[in-house]
Amino acid sequence: MPVTTCVFDAYGTLFDVAAAARGLAEQPGQSQLAELWPKLAADWRLKQLQYTWLRAVTGDHVPFWDVTKDGLDWAMEAAGLDDPEMRETLLALYWELPAYREVPEMLAVLKARGMKTAILSNGSPDMLDGAVDFAGVRTWLDAVLSVEDVGIFKPARVVYDMVGKRFDVTPDQVLFVSSNGWDAAAAAAYGFHTAWVNRAGEPMDRLTADPAHVLSDLSGIPDLAGTL
Repeated sequence: MPVTTCVFDAYGTLFDVAAAARGLAEQPGQSQLAELWPKLAADWRLKQLQYTWLRAVTGDHVPFWDVTKDGLDWAMEAAGLDDPEMRETLLALYWELPAYREVPEMLAVLKARGMKTAILSNGSPDMLDGAVDFAGVRTWLDAVLSVEDVGIFKPARVVYDMVGKRFDVTPDQVLFVSSNGWDAAAAAAYGFHTAWVNRAGEPMDRLTADPAHVLSDLSGIPDLAGTL
């Protein structure tokens, strides 16, 4: 069956998670952060993800905001940054992450071609609402789905089940798009058509399935969806 529904991960896929650290580093008086922000941003994101995986395994679920704060605390300590004001500013900026530049046009084209569109994210509903509204993309989304409805983080299969329940579609009618190789791989194993947005040119993860398509950004998603 042809693809009718395009589903996107949020953080790192539609929204630039490095923007919080980069934006603060560019402000006056942030010379120390200016030297450290790429590592800080990378460590923050990695720990944020690692904590979701560990909590999914142990069943010790908390809202995504909690692992976001814990990840930042680890990253700041690793960087030798003991600055409560910086911490609060970085956390505030995380609610104002910009969309990647190709996102609005890409979503608009999908909608113009009759596709259903959605976010499926580890983010909590309030975080996702903030990100969607700040980026100005709500008009092109049919749904914003959060793992809080099932109480476990991706890549648990019950998270991907949410798409079929919301849109009444089978996996082969869905194109799932993520910048996380592990997420795209898990979605491929689930049965979705998958696209990995590999912005950093990373190697393929060694998992049980591989994403069928690898792109450098999201601009090619509408044409890809039309061929499936």
